[in-house]
Amino acid sequence: MRIPNHIGIIPDGNRRWAEARGMSKEKGYDAGLEPGLKLFKLCQEAGIKEITFYGFTADNTKRPAVQTVAFTKACIDAVKMLSKEDAELLVVGNTASKMFPKELLPFTKRKTFGNGGVKVNFLVNYGWEWDFGSLFNYDGGNKSSIIKKLKSNDISRVDLIIRWGGRRRLSGFLPAQSVYADFYVIDDMWPDFKPEHFYDALKWYDMQDITLGG
Repeated sequence: MRIPNHIGIIPDGNRRWAEARGMSKEKGYDAGLEPGLKLFKLCQEAGIKEITFYGFTADNTKRPAVQTVAFTKACIDAVKMLSKEDAELLVVGNTASKMFPKELLPFTKRKTFGNGGVKVNFLVNYGWEWDFGSLFNYDGGNKSSIIKKLKSNDISRVDLIIRWGGRRRLSGFLPAQSVYADFYVIDDMWPDFKPEHFYDALKWYDMQDITLGG
């Protein structure tokens, strides 16, 4: 089976999952922590070289304060959880904003934990406008020089994006790196993660015709 080098993860459906169980929306975020760790270990076993998790966007911070506090805490807990694994962690997002959690500032430069191995990126308080900011007044150059202008320049091209929760949209997920990514959607909510979701996505990816436009 052809394995993607880099998988993007959009863990959507936490709020809907909570509501369906009679809980308030913010209760769904903590329920997504364990699935994240399980997925990391599956990627590790499969030989995936890089994973990018979509934590929260700058637009998400417009939600009610109780939800903002909950998903921010979940992102902090997720990064700390993975810092106990064999991983190379990087958090990417607008650190100049007050919405960026100060607890994650030490992770904004890639750090190796344990024996290293899988690169794990977290998009926290991320926005494509922020990422592309220095390009808006850029007057040319080759592709490699343009990539270096991105604030997310330490994240490689994404091969496969998996989105939970049934929505068929990127929601601003790394637009430059995702330009040739294959997109696989799972209708189940993220807290209902099953290993079969991951394996089915890999099988589907293996059947795609990867041309990169050529």
